[in-house]
Amino acid sequence: MKVLYTPQFKRSLRGFPGVVRRKFYKQLGLLLGGIRHPSLHAKKYDESRNLWQARVDKSIRFYFVIEGDYYYLINIRKHK
Repeated sequence: MKVLYTPQFKRSLRGFPGVVRRKFYKQLGLLLGGIRHPSLHAKKYDESRNLWQARVDKSIRFYFVIEGDYYYLINIRKHK
């Protein structure tokens, strides 16, 4: 699998402190190793848009779409 970042995702990620960005890249590595990794808690977030959600940590989630061999990273934000 390969990763593509949307401009929105890049902007959102830059808004987080370095510690959160490092956690995100660790989780991204786990995602590339397999979507079923337990620490990701990956799940379908919006079936109609094929949007997935995965954890960075307890309070931060990232959102992505799977198309072919690509993960399109859509957004990262604090979890409500």
